[in-house]
Amino acid sequence: MNCYKHLIRPLLFKMEADKAHDLTVKAISNLIKLPWAADITGALYRSDHSQLHQKIWGLNFDNPVGLAAGFDKNGTLLPFMEKIGFGFIEVGSITADANSGNPLPRSFRLPDDKSLINRLGLNNDGAKTIIKRLKKSPISIPMGVNIAKTHDPNIMGQKALDDYKFSYDLALKVADYITLNVSCPNTTEGKTFEDVEALNQLLGHLEIGKDASSPPVLIKLSVDLTPVHLHEILDVCESFAVNGYVATNTSSKRIGLKTAPDTVERIGAGGLSGAAIKDQSTKIIEQIYQHTKGEKTIIGVGGIFTAEDALDKIRAGADLLQIYTGMIYEGPGIVKSINEGIAEYVRENGFDHIYQLRKKFKEKVPG
Repeated sequence: MNCYKHLIRPLLFKMEADKAHDLTVKAISNLIKLPWAADITGALYRSDHSQLHQKIWGLNFDNPVGLAAGFDKNGTLLPFMEKIGFGFIEVGSITADANSGNPLPRSFRLPDDKSLINRLGLNNDGAKTIIKRLKKSPISIPMGVNIAKTHDPNIMGQKALDDYKFSYDLALKVADYITLNVSCPNTTEGKTFEDVEALNQLLGHLEIGKDASSPPVLIKLSVDLTPVHLHEILDVCESFAVNGYVATNTSSKRIGLKTAPDTVERIGAGGLSGAAIKDQSTKIIEQIYQHTKGEKTIIGVGGIFTAEDALDKIRAGADLLQIYTGMIYEGPGIVKSINEGIAEYVRENGFDHIYQLRKKFKEKVPG
């Protein structure tokens, strides 16, 4: 398991982050075509713990650790991600139109902070191509599709609503759940659908909550929201009976970083992810749980590197978890490590199932 940190990561970290990610995606894409390689990968990385099995929205989750949107934007790596033990996968963000994203370089590592900064610009193959690919993908774990507005400042107003709906209608055909990315800070115009009125129009346009047979719909929220703004957004979402929340997206702030200020300044704009936003994302999770009285599913994401990080998110109210930056720093073994750590905690504390653990934590959260 340590070969990644001692052999592979040093080589990848000598490259620019964008090149390293592209190389990794290509390598995995080629690897999963070889049946023997897939079998070896599964033997090395998969672990099953009955204590971690859950049924949420009628879907079976073998474990609570999922791959966050952004790592597999185009849905090309799903079989591999299932093999290394993820309990679910979220593809995207996908947009109505294909887009090459922002100019390179657009991803940057902050090793001293175990964090990343990215301004990818929603690069993806476009909704039609990706959904067609997902229809052919042979995986058995739940798959979410994360959708966002096409990266184009000319797509505003009604066009923006229609742009979202195009991707949403296509995602309905394949997704086990759909995440509306209303908080992405990486578009040229810098605006998001976290504006309360804009969000209300978007959810209305998509007719969220009207068809009970549709896949569950979640809203992905920014880590930078103030409590007042967060509660306003939650009130809008709850009025449409959304099924849950993904907390959180990246941060545009640069607070408390160990990385030298001149280095951070040279990097410039982008979303900060990883350990640097861990505590704030956990606070947002807790606020969502309190405001919704624990009645909605929360996927906790932001700075999860260890089982203890994961447990902190569960203590705050998360039902499921997602990782991205942790994969970059820790490698594929992180999934097994976190799941084994959670399962061990469940056993050592006299519980039979993660549900009991979560219930105990949540009972301590003031309503």
